[in-house]
Amino acid sequence: MTFRRVYWITERLLEGGASEATGVYTSIYDLIERGLPRHAGQGLRLTIAKVDSDVDPLARFTSPEFEGLGEALLPYVRTEEISEDGRQTLLAALKART
Repeated sequence: MTFRRVYWITERLLEGGASEATGVYTSIYDLIERGLPRHAGQGLRLTIAKVDSDVDPLARFTSPEFEGLGEALLPYVRTEEISEDGRQTLLAALKART
């Protein structure tokens, strides 16, 4: 089993720019299968954060475009934290939300 260095936080976007955390996932599979369905038809922000860290999140991406997500995940593919297949699967799942 591989220890995950990063995790995903899902947040429901509320009126006025506020958000509400709704889940934490350590794999793209769980994010797609369990996290995304909870936000069907809602605004969604995905945050990538480092495990056991007190620094700011690594990145945030907001629906509907999740602008820059595909490129931002490339360093994680290079370090094998995320597979290229997982990256492509996540991008396809997010695109299917629109």
